[in-house]
Amino acid sequence: MRSYEPLTLSKLISLYNSRREEIMRKLKEFEEVGRSASDLELFEELVFCICAAGYSARGAMRCVEAIKPVLMDGDVNEIAQMMSFHRYAKSRAGYIVHTREYLKREFGFKLKEKLSSITDHYERRDFLALDRNIKGIGYKEASHFLRNIGYKGYAILDRHVLRCLNELGVLKDERQPKTKRQYIEAEERVKEFSQRIGISIDELDLLLWSYRTGEVLK
Repeated sequence: MRSYEPLTLSKLISLYNSRREEIMRKLKEFEEVGRSASDLELFEELVFCICAAGYSARGAMRCVEAIKPVLMDGDVNEIAQMMSFHRYAKSRAGYIVHTREYLKREFGFKLKEKLSSITDHYERRDFLALDRNIKGIGYKEASHFLRNIGYKGYAILDRHVLRCLNELGVLKDERQPKTKRQYIEAEERVKEFSQRIGISIDELDLLLWSYRTGEVLK
């Protein structure tokens, strides 16, 4: 049963103790994706994040499965039709097609190679969040994507996590950070909190998300 009671530190620690093994398994799954996934599979993860923004994780997973047959060559109308159940089907389809063609044109669709070539932790995320040709991906979803393919140390500040962090007194505002500076400042506070309680920022994200949704997903 989902819990929407205000989160306290004692509740958080108790939840962590009960879900730690499940969370660690999930993080290992993400690491395996980063090691073994093809460029197409990485792009599917990026598409998942594009579709998850303003929607839901399970809905975004459904979108990816629905559009797989036309993901690499479908036009905007084809993709939008196949994910018509999405709240913003047409706009997300446009983001997917634009991003796909940009990655093909500029990087030969070698997404894995491109990400590996960026050695700086923050520059890797900036590449995704600030490049205007990678559509539908801001700092939250760039962090989400990188975590899902095995990169560590990024805070995914979605509405569920922000609300929990506000209830815990870590963040004063539960609204989504609007700028790079605001995002990094919030992220630094989350990192300080995670170090203080001895739960890594990667574990903490899944823990907080699961508190609000009732499941450890992605």
